[in-house]
Amino acid sequence: MSLQQEIKKRRTFGIISHPDAGKTTLTEKLLLFGGAIQTAGAVKNNKIQKTATSDFMEIEKQRGISVATSVMAFHYGDHIVNILDTPGHKDFAEDTYRTLTAVDSVILVVDCVKGVEEQTRKLMQVCRMRNTPVIIFINKLDRDGKDPYDLLDELESELHISVRPLSWPIGMGKDFKGVYLLYNDSLNLFEANKTKRSEEIIHFDNIEDKSLDTLIGERYADKLREDVELIGGVYEPFDREMYREGLLAPVFFGSAVNNFGVKELLDTFVEIAPSPAPRATNKRLIEPSEPKFSGFVFKIHANLDPNHRDRIAFLRVCSGTFERNTFYRHTRLGKQMRFSNPYNFLAQSKNVIEEAYPGDVVGLYDTGNFKIGDTLTEGEDVLYQGIPSFSPEIFKEVINRDPMKSKQLEKGIEQLTDEGVAQLYRQEPGNRKFIGAVGELQFEVIQYRLEHEYNASCDLIAMPFHKACWMTGKPDAIDQFCKFRAKEIVFDKDGNRVYLAQSAFVLQMARQNNPDITFHETSDFKLSS
Repeated sequence: MSLQQEIKKRRTFGIISHPDAGKTTLTEKLLLFGGAIQTAGAVKNNKIQKTATSDFMEIEKQRGISVATSVMAFHYGDHIVNILDTPGHKDFAEDTYRTLTAVDSVILVVDCVKGVEEQTRKLMQVCRMRNTPVIIFINKLDRDGKDPYDLLDELESELHISVRPLSWPIGMGKDFKGVYLLYNDSLNLFEANKTKRSEEIIHFDNIEDKSLDTLIGERYADKLREDVELIGGVYEPFDREMYREGLLAPVFFGSAVNNFGVKELLDTFVEIAPSPAPRATNKRLIEPSEPKFSGFVFKIHANLDPNHRDRIAFLRVCSGTFERNTFYRHTRLGKQMRFSNPYNFLAQSKNVIEEAYPGDVVGLYDTGNFKIGDTLTEGEDVLYQGIPSFSPEIFKEVINRDPMKSKQLEKGIEQLTDEGVAQLYRQEPGNRKFIGAVGELQFEVIQYRLEHEYNASCDLIAMPFHKACWMTGKPDAIDQFCKFRAKEIVFDKDGNRVYLAQSAFVLQMARQNNPDITFHETSDFKLSS
């Protein structure tokens, strides 16, 4: 099969949502309908064994939340679908933002009871920054929620995007019967099933069929016919190009926990979603169909398998064909690297692959060579552009509880902060270590993983800092400032000096009093030498 055909087959997307909207449940059901798993169960359900769920870290199972992006791939008809299930919790938003650089489209999950929530708005803003195509799945129709028309109005006004329903619910709450697929005017009725894929009960291509009245009741059948006619009159026909340009969001309704609406979503998604698109580097736009391989690392995960202490770099293939046991150029380090055991993923299950194509996500064993954002190529010296590191909002000093476990603690903190869940700063003299993060939950995860994966423990003492700022400008001015503010100067993992401002006012004064220095709140800039 040609490279162009391989590219056309692939659909790589991220699933995003506010916490508890049902994102991980929907991910499991997509895997179920895709045939990748046979049984789906809630994250905390220990009765269901051998289930490939996307939340595989122990703390995720205990808390019932996602704290790291999971990568899953499966075949569906003639397509290969790559799902990146992201954390919903705002404390892990940076991992989600970074993951969105590696996808070609997004499914945004919204709770029909709560509607648009804070994190929904923030995630949509990130999608709009890149004009990422978005499909919206309104979930939990098995509960009594907001009116579907009101939800569509809320999506348009709150998310500032045009919407077009492509499926429509029949009833709601205890009276929820299923969904009608407006995209191709068909209706599949299933039995509700929380753990297995339901067999189709009956299929309708014409809602005027009077046998529908018998199956779902005359009142519901008449209401469905009325709604379908109204939607056809109010909304313009679906425009695929507007969707792919990020200007129009198709909307689907359903109940992921009961399987309603999931097959309709998946069938339409593989048909309308974009295949891998060109991507920008620091020098030029690279087309996926170019024969030479290139790709970038968007995530690093330590201890994917705690028994083997492995560290995996997640690489998104952008062009050409990635091949096992082939030398590629690590452009930041300027050296050649070869990978004998590259993997693809179904949650925590890994399979060695011989090759991968644009849109695929490959797991590479890493001994510490990779950082988030690194680029691999077949020789060209380019860097893919992505989301930078953001200034943390909470800072804590690391205090070792057990001096006999110093090496374990050092290794654990280095590897966990390499994943991007938090940022590590060192202060000299004294080798004091500070961790900066967006939210408190990140510190809880770090302490938990240090103890359970590295057998190390520490106390995290809150520090009175407001922002971390990288500095560029005149070297003499930076040197003088760092000398004057020595107690607030630390070094990041790349050895760059960082100013930890104690308050917004102090930072404002530093900017006013030091016109020869620019204080950056993100790392997305070229540091002066």
